[in-house]
Amino acid sequence: MTQGPLADFLRARRIATTVDQVGLSAGGRRRTSGLRREEVAMLAGVSTDYYVRLEQGRERNPSDQVIEALARVFCLDTDATVYLHELVHPREGGRTFTDRDDHVDPNVVRLMEQWTAAVAFVVNHRLDILAGNRLGTALWDGYEHSPNLLRFAFLNPESREFYLEWEEDAVSMVAHLRAMTVGVRNDPLLSGLIEELSSNSADFRRLWARHDVLVKKQERKHLHHRVVGDLHLWHETFAIGNAPGQLLFVAQAEPGSPSESALGALAMNVGNSEARPAPRC
Repeated sequence: MTQGPLADFLRARRIATTVDQVGLSAGGRRRTSGLRREEVAMLAGVSTDYYVRLEQGRERNPSDQVIEALARVFCLDTDATVYLHELVHPREGGRTFTDRDDHVDPNVVRLMEQWTAAVAFVVNHRLDILAGNRLGTALWDGYEHSPNLLRFAFLNPESREFYLEWEEDAVSMVAHLRAMTVGVRNDPLLSGLIEELSSNSADFRRLWARHDVLVKKQERKHLHHRVVGDLHLWHETFAIGNAPGQLLFVAQAEPGSPSESALGALAMNVGNSEARPAPRC
């Protein structure tokens, strides 16, 4: 049974952190995966009893000093540390979701239209694709569940062929969703999405239970499109300043590479359509 989001997060991160990561000796056979509670307490400079109360949800207001100490023990990066702080001290009122959050500024759409050799699309905090340019539209054309990247990854078997590194990409998307949940409130579509995926995908349940938190800004993407074949792309993700929660995803191929030729074929495949809103889920 859940003891609260803070307790769940600490327990999951303790189990995921190894003794090698924190410089401790394994000390022979260990019955528990990851660190023991007393090891976390020692490394964080708190009593074992206090840490146990945190994991059991009986203590929910650790100081910033304790939060930072736990972040160091669990080797959390900046995104995960911010997430941990917000679990304890949510931002004043949070950000209330409204339908306007899914409206893409026409100037952003026009900007994407200018990028004829790059894949570009806008997603929201739920990873719904809100708008895309010609290549961004063509990339997902015809794939079931593609208006939402998480539904596509976990509910469409074709995603196992589309993502050549499916496990890595799935971990990244779930970690992104986790990072996005803490700052948004009153969004029934978000809670509905998590419930739907949890009910229909054992893989999603497995990854969601890890409580990974990560917003990847830059990485390589290795895809296999059923029409044009393999696409090895470099991508960058940009926050859209006047639209909280929206991200602009841009990906391109190396000049002169087979992937560049494949993108050209993909652009021809979609015809002469311009950047347009994606179909809603």
